[in-house]
Amino acid sequence: MPDIINLLAGLTDGDPLDAIRDHRAQAKENAQLSFEALLEPDEPGAFSYRDRYVIAAFTAGLLGSAAGEEFYRDLLRDEDEAASWTVAELLDEVVVDLDSHGPVRGPFGSYESAALTSENVAGPELSIDANSRDTLGEATSAGIEFAHLLTLHPRDARPEHLARLLAAGWDEDGIVTLAQLVSFVSFQVRFSAGLAALAHAPAAVTDPVPLRPLTSGDLRDPGDGQGATASAGSGSPAVSGRSGSTSNPTALAEVGDRVRTYPDLARPEVFQQAGLGWVPWIAPVAEADLTEAQREALIEVGRAKNPYFRLLARDPAALRARTLTDLDIFFNVTDGVGRAERELAATAASRLNGCLFCASIHSDRASEESGRREVVQRLLDTGTAGRSSLGDPVWDAVVDASVALSLTPSAFGPEQVGALREAGLDDADVVDVIGAAAFFNWANRLMLSLGEPELIAPGK
Repeated sequence: MPDIINLLAGLTDGDPLDAIRDHRAQAKENAQLSFEALLEPDEPGAFSYRDRYVIAAFTAGLLGSAAGEEFYRDLLRDEDEAASWTVAELLDEVVVDLDSHGPVRGPFGSYESAALTSENVAGPELSIDANSRDTLGEATSAGIEFAHLLTLHPRDARPEHLARLLAAGWDEDGIVTLAQLVSFVSFQVRFSAGLAALAHAPAAVTDPVPLRPLTSGDLRDPGDGQGATASAGSGSPAVSGRSGSTSNPTALAEVGDRVRTYPDLARPEVFQQAGLGWVPWIAPVAEADLTEAQREALIEVGRAKNPYFRLLARDPAALRARTLTDLDIFFNVTDGVGRAERELAATAASRLNGCLFCASIHSDRASEESGRREVVQRLLDTGTAGRSSLGDPVWDAVVDASVALSLTPSAFGPEQVGALREAGLDDADVVDVIGAAAFFNWANRLMLSLGEPELIAPGK
């Protein structure tokens, strides 16, 4: 099979951008291996090829990728023609809802912290009708609903969504693979869209009309009061408890103790640099029970202590390919854009998507690499709803490009390419920015859908 990211981007062998991708050969190879691990594994188990193609086609359609949707529907048609048409009908339903928001794009969703409610965003919902459920089956329908949540509403994910999957017949291994598959397609489609925009961008762009993420101000009636805003300084973060309004005790009760909630967890209220841990909602593999294949998939021995990586180890082939993709995109500094700018792209994507954990880790790394801690904190405090104004044309272009790529569907295009080039980046640098931002649309969705962040007490 040809390289799928190149295929979706319209690149051919020998294309200059394909040659640039070869500078990150490990990332390129393992992005393809991620497809093989998640979509065409040797042993699909209970998560059939048909259902993998259903979820992938639906996700690509939600992301606005006609090429991606057709690619996965073509695979699906060979397995189940009726399911292929049902996916198309469901996508038509969601696209109508998306169109009702006009030029505004996701991600949608609500924060549990009162300090961030000004950024809450109402978005389209999905209702799978009885006929579609009959065609697809209950487990597949639940998987599609989860894909809709993870693609359009990533910060709305809660423990009860995993409980619903378990109640519909998914097991813990399948849930991890499902989350990986949806998150991977989010990366794959964005990376290919970024490359296509770069390949076709004119030398200059005039009179751009940028799309922007929805804010609560767009939804509030003129007479409504203003929502709470995040504090400008997050050096001493407040702590929040889980909001009772998001709880679904019925869904959780159905699966017993297989989904864990944390009523007394010390949760962060605002975006901050460092100081956060992460706890899983379903059980990771116990460290003592890791198989040789799972330990090998961790790549780094120390990750066996980390519950996040031990949870992803439930699908070791996908974990290994994802980790090697990550390491090459972010740590291969033989050429390309600087480490600080790659971490800045990760921070911007995470800030937009609402992943407090990823934003904390990668904003801290951006600060360490650049020495600009106050500037990075400004991005966390002010958010990504407007044009970036960090006082550096390169950083502003990187943030704006990363946000545009992370909107759902993506809004990355000639305007962002032009700004990056005008700031002095060459095409190899731009590919690094695209790769870093696209990858964190993968990472954010895993972090948000499988667990949640917690404040780490000083000294721990």
